[in-house]
Amino acid sequence: MLSVSDSQKIGIGLTGFGAFFLFLGMVFLFDRVLLAFGNLLFISGLSFIIGLQRTFNFFFQKHKVKSSGFFFAGILIVLLGWPLIGMLIEAYGFFLLFSGFFPVIINFLRRLPVIGSILNIPVINKFAEKMEGQHPMV
Repeated sequence: MLSVSDSQKIGIGLTGFGAFFLFLGMVFLFDRVLLAFGNLLFISGLSFIIGLQRTFNFFFQKHKVKSSGFFFAGILIVLLGWPLIGMLIEAYGFFLLFSGFFPVIINFLRRLPVIGSILNIPVINKFAEKMEGQHPMV
């Protein structure tokens, strides 16, 4: 069984709250404070889960500099008071950063009872297969 340390448990909580505050910020018509707080919690949670050095290495790998730039520029633009534009730029950077995980996520979701059958619907299956085979040009 997978062992989870106390700091990783804290990181999972922080990341979850970050996603929750990002969701609330979008529901409340892109509230700048909620979005900024969500971004802060998400990044700090990621640091707790995988460690500071690995987080730094993840964001600043040579082939991920462009996507990290979009991600952090989006966060900065949200903080400067343009939440809609900042979130669009941040979402693009997030998509580029984490698109390498999509095949793993989709394969995991295919094994779940209800979600797996939903992913087998022809239109959704075509989209899921396209996401699995995607390799971003970063």
